[in-house]
Amino acid sequence: MAAAQEPAERIVRAAIVQAKWTGDTASMVDAHERHAREAAAQGARIIGFQEVFNAPYFCQVQDPEHYRWAEAVPDGPTVSRMRELARELRMVMVVPVYEAEAGQDGIYYNTAAVIDADGSYLGKYRKHHLPQVHGFWEKFYFRPGNLGFPVFDTAVGRVGVYICYDRHFPEGWRALGLAGAQIVFNPSATSRGLSAYLWQLEQPAAAVANEYFVAAINRVGVEEYGDDDFYGTSYFVDPRGQFVGEVGSDKEEELIVRDLDLGLLEEVRHQWAFYRDRRPDAYGPLTQA
Repeated sequence: MAAAQEPAERIVRAAIVQAKWTGDTASMVDAHERHAREAAAQGARIIGFQEVFNAPYFCQVQDPEHYRWAEAVPDGPTVSRMRELARELRMVMVVPVYEAEAGQDGIYYNTAAVIDADGSYLGKYRKHHLPQVHGFWEKFYFRPGNLGFPVFDTAVGRVGVYICYDRHFPEGWRALGLAGAQIVFNPSATSRGLSAYLWQLEQPAAAVANEYFVAAINRVGVEEYGDDDFYGTSYFVDPRGQFVGEVGSDKEEELIVRDLDLGLLEEVRHQWAFYRDRRPDAYGPLTQA
């Protein structure tokens, strides 16, 4: 495990946004800027948005027309605008978009950019695990992530990202913990159906097993490419698996702002010494299957 670092602040006021699709990118980005400004007014120091926040969840269908939503990271219009906003608000931002790889025609990723409170671009996470089932045709649009599981040193602490379907796979959660993550954002586009009951089960379990905070972000509402609604219920969960405040609405757009006590991490890691008691010498066969 990476050496633990002292958090930049002990109590971090954090925000997440669950939003309804507005119908176009410009108004969607405008809406998220308003949410970010409101979060900053409430004292938030970091904010995270939902999966491909500036577009509809087009993966409910398979149509090349939707490649048009992709843009460069970090130099595309959305991330560039959020960098300016982060600098103005002095806020760390986790910004998930559909990425077109620069200089590589037709190569796309499901990506989240991480921006520090001075507006500097710290890097990006590319979603590793891509579903290909009815309503989630992601292999049609994205390549699997190829940048590992980075953890970013930000003005508020060490931040990691895991995206939506990734959450079903424990290996990435653990990789982020081993790299020293204190808060992991999981931006999602999850509609009612087979995995709905797992939404309030898997991420608290991951927070406990890996001893960090998780910010679980889901879209809300019915969009134009599918019949099922996205059920929101976004939340923060602490390293004991307890929700930090109330879970978000399952129907309405909402800005959720919570105080996260990063001092709890040290306390929990002393009480439940999971990293001390790991047995990596015994896990080799897991990578051979």
